[in-house]
Amino acid sequence: MSIKQSELILNPDGSIYHLNIKPEHIATTIIFVGDQDRVDKITQYFDSVEFTTQKREFKTSTGIYKGKRLSVISTGIGPDNIDIVLNELDALVNINLKTREVKEKHTKLNIVRIGTSGSLQKDIPVDSFLLSSHALDLNGMLHSYQVDEISHPEIENAFVKHTNWSAKKSYPLVISNSKELATKITSEKVIQGITATAGGFYGPQGRILRLNLQDADLNTKIDSFNFNGTRITNLEMETSAIYGLSKLLGHNAVSMNAIIANRANGTFSENPNKIVADLIAYTLKKLVE
Repeated sequence: MSIKQSELILNPDGSIYHLNIKPEHIATTIIFVGDQDRVDKITQYFDSVEFTTQKREFKTSTGIYKGKRLSVISTGIGPDNIDIVLNELDALVNINLKTREVKEKHTKLNIVRIGTSGSLQKDIPVDSFLLSSHALDLNGMLHSYQVDEISHPEIENAFVKHTNWSAKKSYPLVISNSKELATKITSEKVIQGITATAGGFYGPQGRILRLNLQDADLNTKIDSFNFNGTRITNLEMETSAIYGLSKLLGHNAVSMNAIIANRANGTFSENPNKIVADLIAYTLKKLVE
C-alpha cells in the first residue's frame, strides 16, 4: 500500500522533509548529538567527510572514520525531536521513497547517542561516562505507539508505587538498550544504570524558578528508587524516545552520557567540554574495534 503524501512528506528534491537528506546520504551506523555544533566536534576526527547539510536544528554529516562509514546527526532537544529524526531515518532505509511502499527487506540501523547529563546519585561523579542500560520514559511521547511488547511492567509498576505517580500524568515506561550494541560500546570505565527521560528541562526535571511543581518531592523519590539493585542514575531528555522508537522500528540503540553535573551533590564539571571530547574519542574508538 502506498503511503499518502500527507503522512510521508518529501521536499521538492526528493529528500525527507525535516532532515533534508536522501537515502544515499546516511550510513547504517549513526551518532546522535543534541547540539548542532557538536557534529563538527565529532567529524573533525574523520578521515574524510562526503556529505553535510542542515535544516533547522537537524545537521547531518557523513564520512569515513578509520575505514568505517559513519553519520552524525544533531537532533536538537527533547523526545518530540527524536520522534521526527528516528521516523525519518527509518523511512530513508525501509521505505521506497519513489513508490512510497515499505521495502520487503528490513535495514537495521545502529544508533549511538553521545550526550550530556546530570547524575542523580552521590556516588556517580562528574566527568564520568554512563551507559543507559534502560530508559525510564516520563514524558509520554511513546504512548502514541503500541508499546506493550517493549515495556517492562514489573519495573514500571514498582516505580509508580514508589513515587505515588499521579494518574493525571502519562504512565511511565521502561525500555532496555540494544544488548548487542551495548556489549560493543561498554568497558570497565563505564557506569551503567537507568536513565530517566523528562519532557522538559525545568518543571519536568524538578527545577523551580517561579512555578510550583505538581510533586515537589518527585526528584527525591526518583533518586531513592531501586529495583533489584538497579537505580535511576541520571536525568535527561532524549534516551527513552531513542530506545523506544528504535525497538519498535527494529534498530539497535545505546545512549552514552557524559556526566557534567551531580544534582545530589550540587556540583558541576570544571571542564565540561573536555569530558564530552573524551566521550567522543572513546565512542569512536569502540565503534571501529
